[in-house]
Amino acid sequence: MGLDWIGFGYAALVASGGIIGYVKAGSVPSLAAGLLFGSLAGLGAYQLSQNPKNVWLSLIASGTLAGVMGMRFYNSRKVMPAGLIAGASLLMVGRLGLKMIEKPHDS
Repeated sequence: MGLDWIGFGYAALVASGGIIGYVKAGSVPSLAAGLLFGSLAGLGAYQLSQNPKNVWLSLIASGTLAGVMGMRFYNSRKVMPAGLIAGASLLMVGRLGLKMIEKPHDS
């Protein structure tokens, strides 16, 4: 069992997006949401590293962000940051969905 590097990278992307939103625009909600969802995604990546079938926290965090940021992208048509996070979140949801249906490997 290795580390879920993709999951940790996604968590870092989400958290850094919140920090950048705060630095550039002074947006406290962006900071709070970025750090909250980045932390949840990081914890989910840690859980996934320990047990490859434990996808629920990561799935909830990425699914929620895909929905929220997808709606923001749909309404604003701005790729940064809504489109980027929505796209990355959709990719994570797809990846986690594949992990759910993946058969366990015998060692």
